[in-house]
Amino acid sequence: MKPIVEYNDYRAYMADFYEERKRTSAFTWREFAKVAGFTSPSYLKLVCDGKSSLSRVTMNRVAVAMGLVGYEVEYFEAMVNFGNAQKDDAKKEYLDKMMSILVANKVRVIDETAFEYYDSWKNPVVRELAPMMPGAMPGEIAKACTQDINASEVRKSLTFLEKTGFLKQTDENVYEQTDKAVAGSKEALPLAIRMMHREMGRLGIQSIDEFSPEERNVSGVTLGVNRKGYEEIVKELDACRKKIISIAANCGKLDQVYRLNLQFFPLSKKVKEKAEE
Repeated sequence: MKPIVEYNDYRAYMADFYEERKRTSAFTWREFAKVAGFTSPSYLKLVCDGKSSLSRVTMNRVAVAMGLVGYEVEYFEAMVNFGNAQKDDAKKEYLDKMMSILVANKVRVIDETAFEYYDSWKNPVVRELAPMMPGAMPGEIAKACTQDINASEVRKSLTFLEKTGFLKQTDENVYEQTDKAVAGSKEALPLAIRMMHREMGRLGIQSIDEFSPEERNVSGVTLGVNRKGYEEIVKELDACRKKIISIAANCGKLDQVYRLNLQFFPLSKKVKEKAEE
């Protein structure tokens, strides 16, 4: 089976461990539970099926039962905490710990690029702005941003974007975009994107006061819908987003970076119908 460092989901790792042992011996869930010190023969199967969770007390026993040693135990425990965390800031804390364990043990970090790219508004904006300003120094790019950023931060972003293949330098201080997409695990990438949405949502709120109506467009409507209507509206928003991307791709010479937030969210709980009398 794959090394533990290639997992972000502890349940998936435990399930693969069980299947591997079962494939090579007469291993059962009962035996797995017994080795880990559980009286319930089905407990670990329930954990793998997502019907129960390991606790801070039990995760070390399971790690030892799977033969993990050294940093693998620490990584597994961080992975359990990551999987059990309910809030994004807690998830980010434990994912950072997993990454630091890998870096300390010279293991490749598959999600590091995704988190650094989405760490703030800076990398996506610099990626768009730098190609528009051929020959510009980092300080000039910083001055072109509407948000606070200095030359050192721009230089760091350019280095990251070039190193990871999001920008290609064709001449001194001349960049062009590549087609590289942000990649990450199915557990970490949505978390990174949610954090970016929060950051961009905050900037969207600030734009109401920072820019005149001629420079920004903020509108909204409050309406009642059912599930079918919701799904149809989401399809329309998705089609609109794709159309806007197409328009931007055919703009020709670019001279400014904009952010579009599409937000459609509930303002009430579902209203239950009253039973007919």
